[in-house]
Amino acid sequence: MMKEMADMLEIKNLTKVLADKLVLKNITLTLNKGEVLAVIGPNGAGKSTFFKCVVGLLQPSSGDISFAGRQLTKKSLIAKRKIGFLGHESYLYSSLSSVENLLFYGKLYKVNHLEEKIPLLLKEVGLHLFKDVPIRSFSRGMIQRLSIARVLLSEPEILMLDEPHTGLDQEAVALLNRIILSKKAAGISIILISHDFEQVHKLADRVAVLKSGRIIDTLTMGEESNLYEMKEWYEKVVTEG
Repeated sequence: MMKEMADMLEIKNLTKVLADKLVLKNITLTLNKGEVLAVIGPNGAGKSTFFKCVVGLLQPSSGDISFAGRQLTKKSLIAKRKIGFLGHESYLYSSLSSVENLLFYGKLYKVNHLEEKIPLLLKEVGLHLFKDVPIRSFSRGMIQRLSIARVLLSEPEILMLDEPHTGLDQEAVALLNRIILSKKAAGISIILISHDFEQVHKLADRVAVLKSGRIIDTLTMGEESNLYEMKEWYEKVVTEG
């Protein structure tokens, strides 16, 4: 039991004020080891602000975020080392090749055995044939694949994915889902922020609805949960919440 608690990401009473507006209001959530938690909600609910606070891009106005019992802050090294995040920006350099981008980030985060890890990661995301090509010529799907490799390079224990399926073709979506499920099976915990109900249904163990800066309800997904029922539940809680 103590080990389970140590492996948990805990968010307690997370509040964020931006330009005198209360964007997040006392959010409390936990993330268990090897769990996929999806955070969904209408536009303007505060999902992007929530994402930025958890990954350390923004400092919460109040509340605590902790991993393995250690508090995470904007300047916390543990956040950078333990949490891999995939946002709307790729953080890749267009003039560099796939290998050069991964080498840059690997050295930045002091990743060991880069020469062994990079070829394996590029193969995992289907880019090994393009390893030496400057990424300025890459499609949106190829950029997203390389971004995934960048995130996985440091072997994070938590993945934060903000709308990762947006703009991807079916092949890239299938690849991303395989990676998410394989990392989950390996004990990595994942928070997925999404508006794509089909992908949420395929991937999530638990779903939390964020509306007007508050978590208004959560749903544990069972083996018999179906997409239609999940959508019905969402519409009901958003209407009533």
